[in-house]
Amino acid sequence: MVDTLGVAVIGFGWMGRVHTQAYARVRHHYPQLPLVPELVTVAEEVPGRAEEAAAQFGFASTTRDWREVATDPRVKAVSITAPNFLHREIGVAMAEAGKHIWIEKPVGLSAEDAGAVADAVAKAGVQGTVGFNYRNAPAVEAARELITSGEVGAVTHVRIRLFSDYAAHPEGALTWRYERERGGSGVLGDLASHGVDLARFLLGDITSLAADTAVFLPERARPAGATAGHSRAAGGELGPVENEDYVSCLLRFASGARGVLEACRVSVGEQNNYGFEVHGTKGAVFWDFRRMNELGVSRGTTYQDQSVTTVYVGPGHGEFAAFQPGAANAMGYDDLKVIEAYRFLTSVAEGSAQGATIIDAVHSAAALDAMARSARSGTWAEVAGRA
Repeated sequence: MVDTLGVAVIGFGWMGRVHTQAYARVRHHYPQLPLVPELVTVAEEVPGRAEEAAAQFGFASTTRDWREVATDPRVKAVSITAPNFLHREIGVAMAEAGKHIWIEKPVGLSAEDAGAVADAVAKAGVQGTVGFNYRNAPAVEAARELITSGEVGAVTHVRIRLFSDYAAHPEGALTWRYERERGGSGVLGDLASHGVDLARFLLGDITSLAADTAVFLPERARPAGATAGHSRAAGGELGPVENEDYVSCLLRFASGARGVLEACRVSVGEQNNYGFEVHGTKGAVFWDFRRMNELGVSRGTTYQDQSVTTVYVGPGHGEFAAFQPGAANAMGYDDLKVIEAYRFLTSVAEGSAQGATIIDAVHSAAALDAMARSARSGTWAEVAGRA
């Protein structure tokens, strides 16, 4: 028997659209899923945007006030894709209302914010999934299996990079993303949060770190009206960029491994250059998001001059079989969010967490807070743990 699950989406920018499309597609790829998501309502404060979403995707109703979602008895699960500064308030309110939540990272502006949402989820007994989508790539899951099985030996060090040009244009509008109070720590929350999650997913807990940060474009023009995505505002009144464009970080793991994480939102010439290189005592694995379905693997007993093989992921890796019938048939970014939707809905159906959870967001946020402390002090910082 298949049951319906009323879902709502709060915030209908690009990510709200991605979540909605994932709900629409999820049972095409996972017909065995015992829940059918039903698009009940969309909440968006920008005039007309919710109505456009309803007309295109079939939401039964719209609202400009997200608080109405908490009291709507039709809604059992909520996607929270609003700006970062609203994550804590909305996440806590939805959990306290008994709604399961699928929330985008970084789940607030600090580890305190993420922890408040985690506590509300635990107290309410609802499920909480977090949008750490890159860990869902079949090649990344294959890399984790190689690492945990010992195929590359004991991991010695990792390098993780997240370079993008989405904020590189000097005419980029001074939106909430660049304000400390509403956008938090800038590129730390936007990109480094993903890097920390990949680091933990592949290598385990981070115990301490040393970070350096910088703002390379210190002023931007204020937009004249509502914005979407990374719009421009040439000629507007200039205001200060309050949070980070760049972070570099040395990592120490509980396993004894070492790491380097670097992220930048103003990297001219770089479009979504995300990836990692993990080295061990017997081999290595390499992944580049821009070649998402490939994994570089070096293993054997040669040590010196050991070759690297390109593995094209296929039905035996992660969730690949739900999308393509054979290796080297490409998957894309939106497919990773369909996997995330599947794991969220499975969590709701089975009553146990699947995939990235609110606790993963708390660990990531603790590392981001430690990066900010380290950058201010110029010293190593411990990363607070959480059970």
